[in-house]
Amino acid sequence: MKKSVRFVVLAAVMGLLAGLLVPVLAQDAKPGEGGILIEGNFGGDPASFNALLANDTASGRVISFLIPSAIGIDPATALFRQDDPSALMKSWTISEDELTYTFTLRDDMKWSDGTPITSADYMYSWEALKSGLVDSAGNYIPLDIIESIEAPDATTVIIQFKAAACTNMAEASFISVMPSHILPTDFTQLADAEYNSNPSVSGGVFTFSEFRPSEQIALVANQSYSGATNGVLPSGWIYKVVPDQTVLVEQFIAGETNVIDGAGVNRRQELVDNADIQSYRFPGNAWDYLALNYADPTNPQNAVDESGNPIDQGHHPLFGDVRVRQAIAAALDVDSIVQGAVFGFGTRMPSMAIPASWAFDKTLVPIAYDMSKAAAMLDEAGFVDDDGNPDTPRVAKGAMYAADGTPFTFTLYTNEGNSRRGAVGTLVQDQLKQIGIQVDFQAIDFNTLLDIMDGQGYDAFILGWRNSYPDDPDQTNLFTPSGDIVGSGNNNTSYNNPKVNELMEQARTVPGCDPAERSKIYAEIQKILQEDLPYVPFFTIEGYYGAGAAVNGFGPYPGQMYWNVDTWSVKATP
Repeated sequence: MKKSVRFVVLAAVMGLLAGLLVPVLAQDAKPGEGGILIEGNFGGDPASFNALLANDTASGRVISFLIPSAIGIDPATALFRQDDPSALMKSWTISEDELTYTFTLRDDMKWSDGTPITSADYMYSWEALKSGLVDSAGNYIPLDIIESIEAPDATTVIIQFKAAACTNMAEASFISVMPSHILPTDFTQLADAEYNSNPSVSGGVFTFSEFRPSEQIALVANQSYSGATNGVLPSGWIYKVVPDQTVLVEQFIAGETNVIDGAGVNRRQELVDNADIQSYRFPGNAWDYLALNYADPTNPQNAVDESGNPIDQGHHPLFGDVRVRQAIAAALDVDSIVQGAVFGFGTRMPSMAIPASWAFDKTLVPIAYDMSKAAAMLDEAGFVDDDGNPDTPRVAKGAMYAADGTPFTFTLYTNEGNSRRGAVGTLVQDQLKQIGIQVDFQAIDFNTLLDIMDGQGYDAFILGWRNSYPDDPDQTNLFTPSGDIVGSGNNNTSYNNPKVNELMEQARTVPGCDPAERSKIYAEIQKILQEDLPYVPFFTIEGYYGAGAAVNGFGPYPGQMYWNVDTWSVKATP
C-alpha cells in the first residue's frame, strides 16, 4: 500500500500553507480566508486516508474532514438527527416491525470534483465489507446483524436488519460514504489504490493537499462542502507531527499550533489556568475499571453449551461472594486514585455507564470510600485477620467458596507501558493492603494479557474501554452470557444476572427506541451492576480540547471538537 507521497493541488494554496507559524488574515474573514488551523499530532503518520482500511487515530482525524457522515448527529445531545446538512441521509422511516430502515438521501451533495454523492457511495462500502477483503471488525460492522442493503435509486437506501434493536441505527452509521467513482471496482485492488495515500476528492469541509511523512498533512477549504451554510471560513488545516505529548503542549503554548487535543493529564491544569487559552473540559468516553473473575479460574467454561443450556462455571474462591466484591469497592479511595493517576482530570463512575452518556443515571451516587465498612464485610464473608499482623493477609474461615486457611491474596494484571494504569494498580495494591488483602500487581505485555483474559484463568485485571460516538449504552456483550465464551467474547468475568439479561434485551428493543424510555431501563441496570460489581468502576478520563485566544468559533461538545469548524477563523496578529 502506498503511504508516502507528496501531492500539491494548487501551488498558490501550498504557498499559503507553507507559512506554518503565524497565519495573517483580514479581521473580517471571508470564505477561504479565515486563516490556518494547526493541530499537533503525536500519534505518528496516518496509516491510510481510506476509511475502509484505517483504524488508527491519526487517519481517523484526517478522514473526518474528507468524508461526509452517513447519518447526522446532534452534537448537543449526541443523538441521531434528520435533516443534518453535513450528512448524506436526509431522512428515514422505520417499518412497523422495526426491521426495515428506508433512508432518503440528500440530492445536493457533491464530491469536490463535482460528482454527485449518491447511494452508490454508501453501497460501495457495504459491498466491500461483504466481500471479506476488508476488515469489518476494524470498521465496527457486525455483518451478521444485517440481512441486506439495497439502493433502488440514487437517493434511496433500504437496510433490512435480521432483528429489531435500538442499536441498528448506529450500525448503519458505521458504514462509510466512499467516492465509488474513483475507487477500484475490484476489491482485491483496494489495498493498493492511489486514493489511500492521495485522496483526490473530498465530500467534507476540507480537501486533501499534501502529505509530508513525519512532518505534516495539509488540507485546504472545500467551498463545495454542502454542510457549510456560509462557505468554509478557514483557509486550511494542518496536522503537524510532534515527537510526544510534552512537545505537543509546548508548541501549543508557544503558538506554533493553535488547536490541541490529547494534552497529557500532567499538563492540563497549566493550560486551564492560562488566560490566553480557550479550554474545554468534559467527561470523556474512555474509562478504566477493575475486573473481578466470578468463575473458577482453574476450570474456565463457557456460559452456555451449543444448545443454550447453562454450564456450571464454578466460583472464584475469593470473588465469587458478592460481599467480597462490595468490600473491595468500599476499600478503594477512587478520588485519590483519580488524583494520583490522572492529576484530577477524571470523572468518577458510579456504575458502568459513562457520565457523558445520555443514559447515565445522574441520581446514582458513587460507592463511598469506607474502610471500616469494608473490613466488616470481609469479616462477614469469612475472611478474617487471624493474627493481628497488618503485613499478613486475611485468611478464609467459614468463607463461601474458599477453604479454611486460604490466604486472601490474588494476582492483578494490567498492560505494561501504560503509566496511568500502572499508577492505578499500585494505588489499588496499597489501599487493599490496608484491609488485609495482598495483591501481586503485574504489568505485562498487552497481547499476553488479552490471551489471559480471553482464557478466563485469571483473578483480576485493570483495563479500560472506549465508548463509540455517538454513545449507545448497550453492554450486552460485556455483562450477559452471550459474551461469555472462553477464548472470545467480552464477558470474561463470567457475570450472569438473569434480571440484567432481561433488562439489556428490553433496552435494546424498546418500541420506537425512545431515549427517555431506554434511559429508565438503563438506570435500573446501572443500580444492579453497582450492587453486583462484575467490574469495580473507576473513572472516565476527562476530555480536554483547547484553542488559542486568536481562534474564533471554538465551541466544542464532548467528543466533537470540530463539529462547526467551517465557521472557525483565526484573528489577525496586530
